[in-house]
Amino acid sequence: MTPQLDRRSFLRQTGLAAAAIAVTGCATNSSPGQAPAVTSTPTPSRKLNIAAIGLGVGASNVRNSADENIVGLCDLDLGRCGGLIKQFPKAGVFTDFRKMLDQQKEIDAVIIATPDHSHAYIAMECMRRGKHVYVQKPISHSVFEARILTESAHKYKVVTQMGNQGHSGEGIRQVTEWIAAGLIGKVREVHTWTNRPIWPQSSEMDRPSEAQKAPQGMDWDQWCGPAPLRPFHASYHPGKWRAWWDFGTGSLGDMGCHIIDPAFMALDLRYPISVEGNVSTVFETFGKKTTGKFESYPRSSVVRFKFPARGDMPPVTLTWWDGGLMPQRPDELEDDMPFGDPNGGCLFIGDKAKLVCGCYGLNPRILNPDLREESKKLAKTLARIPGNSSGHEKDWIRACKGGPAASSNFDYSGPLSEMVLMGNLASRYPDRKLLWDGPQMRVTNDKDADAYVRRVYRKGFELGT
Repeated sequence: MTPQLDRRSFLRQTGLAAAAIAVTGCATNSSPGQAPAVTSTPTPSRKLNIAAIGLGVGASNVRNSADENIVGLCDLDLGRCGGLIKQFPKAGVFTDFRKMLDQQKEIDAVIIATPDHSHAYIAMECMRRGKHVYVQKPISHSVFEARILTESAHKYKVVTQMGNQGHSGEGIRQVTEWIAAGLIGKVREVHTWTNRPIWPQSSEMDRPSEAQKAPQGMDWDQWCGPAPLRPFHASYHPGKWRAWWDFGTGSLGDMGCHIIDPAFMALDLRYPISVEGNVSTVFETFGKKTTGKFESYPRSSVVRFKFPARGDMPPVTLTWWDGGLMPQRPDELEDDMPFGDPNGGCLFIGDKAKLVCGCYGLNPRILNPDLREESKKLAKTLARIPGNSSGHEKDWIRACKGGPAASSNFDYSGPLSEMVLMGNLASRYPDRKLLWDGPQMRVTNDKDADAYVRRVYRKGFELGT
């Protein structure tokens, strides 16, 4: 397996490289932490030829990349995509991404924003063809897929980015700088939370058994892809697939890569050593507690990740809350200040002070007036990503053209996705502690849980490498 670059070195080196390009406007030929681009990579002066697969969630990614050439648009339900298609009349329109790749050889890079279960299958096919990829969060449906995608980015020498846009923002850099400066002291406890699910979801839900009529022109077999072929039902499409184990990654998969991101970066996290989940509904099956029928994710859950010491950082426990559950509001937080934001938030508990931020690392605030004033005097040690609201896509585009590594390339976002997906594994096997061997991708104390580290692929949709 490909050795991972030390993450502190990665942040330092890519930060310096990003600063150089931001100041000089010049791009380097290769970037630390990311394999060099293929020889046909466009120069900074030439526009990138971009295609998109999945035009629902991906619509904003396409619009944020509109300064380049949008040459191909692909979705299995084109009836819902008319508005976006009209905005790019020169782009080829497809329902089969493989035909698009076959027919449009000029494609340099691909945005992938399909349902979670097909992220890895599609991304791997694009990378094998030498296409740079921007993949929505999480980059895969299983831990194994995230690891293989990370390694394959180096194998095929392509530029990658995960769609956790807050990673290119200001807030996550402020949090990282404040913690690195020791303003809140050593951090041994973190809490993260979201308002999700905002779609129907419960471990008591039965999988729909009746078949409904799929939208006109939609290839439902292709939509199911690597997952089991289920009868079409409106409980899956559009938009409700996140609830189902077959297709989605639940509340944690939807928001974890956004909300946990500041802690993952600032605390130099990687593989947890144990994960424990508690969920809203637990059934007894053959004397062993399990969640429902394994069809849908639980309505609410609490997941605890334990990480070992990292350098001079002590061991830390990170707790995830969803479905309306939240940690206790800190006494130090002023009564008129929000605790996170409507989407969720992140609370760091240091031995000197606490720090809270919203989803995407937005609006970080040290809960100590004196230390908050001190933070304003700190020098910015991490380079900022230019581009305003479209900065994350433009960060990837610059990397595709030979610039510094994209801020959330798979060397960083692959391990983050693995952590998030380990949380889902813990919620599937709740009320027990799963011991995790990260380098070997193995649950060491539970064979049933270990079996779900890798998914079973439907014939014809295997994950080739």
